Amino acid sequence: MPIRNIAVGRPQEATHPEALKAALAEFISTLIFVFAGEGSGMAFNKLTDNGSTTPAGLVAASLAHAFGLFVAVSVSANISGGHVNPAVTFGAFVGGNITLLRGILYWIAQLLGSTVACLLLKFSTGGLTTSAFSLSAGVSVWNAFIFEIVMTFGLVYTVYATAIDPKKGSLGIIAPIAIGFIVGANILAGGAFDGASMNPAVSFGPALVSWSWENHWVYWAGPLIGAGIAGIVYELLFISHTHEQLPPTDY
Repeated sequence: MPIRNIAVGRPQEATHPEALKAALAEFISTLIFVFAGEGSGMAFNKLTDNGSTTPAGLVAASLAHAFGLFVAVSVSANISGGHVNPAVTFGAFVGGNITLLRGILYWIAQLLGSTVACLLLKFSTGGLTTSAFSLSAGVSVWNAFIFEIVMTFGLVYTVYATAIDPKKGSLGIIAPIAIGFIVGANILAGGAFDGASMNPAVSFGPALVSWSWENHWVYWAGPLIGAGIAGIVYELLFISHTHEQLPPTDY
């Protein structure tokens, strides 16, 4: 079968110390990322009197998320793989690179990390709003849906190429940089239209803390579909196919 090792996992996996350590790493790294990304937007709003929707605000958001994700992936890569994103976890699952049970652990940790980050931001800023993702004027839910699919496809494809592919070699060293760069670039492309989430956890925390759920489904459905497509495409065309056609090598 081209897509290898898709598995539910054993029940013991949910309580295995290594799995719990990985989940904790995902919690901490997602907290770091969301605190930096969401916090930068709140700070920009405070300094510019709600000017985060200006071109300067878009660039600031792009840089903050790119830098924050670079760090978040780096600090958790050796423990959990540095997913920091339910969509990345789902993309890894459909490619047979993580079990369903471990994936669920990661999802719980990522959502909790995002929520705690937003609660900390709300408290430390004296009650400022953690703005939920929303659509810009003139942008329909279907426009945003396609944006999220395409942007998340690019993100998860980058994750596969630089972090998951067993042939990555020394390219894996720059994986956190490449992953941060594609998120920053996609924010520049899609941020003015739908906020450019690419990450259900990043959308979930602010929505929960501010209790704002309008069009929230877009920020789950789009990223998960884009991630699933990227995982299947990369696994089928560049990992499984290569393993079937080429003899083993020493690298």
